[in-house]
Amino acid sequence: MSDEEKEKNAEAEELEAQEQVQDAPAEEKVAEPSLEEELLKWRDTAMRTAAEYDNYRKRMVKEKEECAKFANQRLLEELLPVIDNFEMGMAAASADASSMIYIGMSMVKKQLDEFLAGNGVSAVEPVVGSMFDHATEEALQREPSDQPEGTVLRVIRKGYMLKDRLLRPANVVVAHTPDPEPQV
Repeated sequence: MSDEEKEKNAEAEELEAQEQVQDAPAEEKVAEPSLEEELLKWRDTAMRTAAEYDNYRKRMVKEKEECAKFANQRLLEELLPVIDNFEMGMAAASADASSMIYIGMSMVKKQLDEFLAGNGVSAVEPVVGSMFDHATEEALQREPSDQPEGTVLRVIRKGYMLKDRLLRPANVVVAHTPDPEPQV
C-alpha cells in the first residue's frame, strides 16, 4: 500500500468516526447534565431542606408551648378529688355559717379557687334545666321525667377546664322521656 492509499484510508476512517459521533443516540448526548442543570437540582434540594427544617422548627416551638401550657395538668387532675371532698366538708359545716370552722374553710376555699384560676383552671357547672352538653358533661344516670329528653336534672359533680382543654367532665343526671305504656 502506498502512502497515498494509507492517507486516503486514514481520512475515510476519520470521516466515518465523525459521522458515528454525529449519529450517536440522543440518550448518550443527554446522559451528562450540564452544570446549569446540576446547579438547579442542588438549589432545589437546598430549598426543600430549608423548608423542611423551618416546618420542623415551627412544629417544635408549638409543641413546646403546648407542653408548657398543660404542664400542670396531671397535678391538677389529682387535686380535684381533694377539692371535691373539701367542698363536701364545707357543705356539712355550712349548717352553722357563723362558726369559726366554716369561716376558716371559706378562706381556704377562696385560696383554692384563686390558685386554680391562676393556673388556668375554670369550673364547668351545668345549669339544671339546660340541655346536656356532650363536650363538657358526662351523663351518669337517666331518670324518667316530664322534662324534654336530655335535660339536666341534677349536677352530681362539677367539671373543670384547663385553659381550652377539658380536665374533667361534669357528672349529671339527665331526663329520659319514658316510653308510653302499651295499651292492651
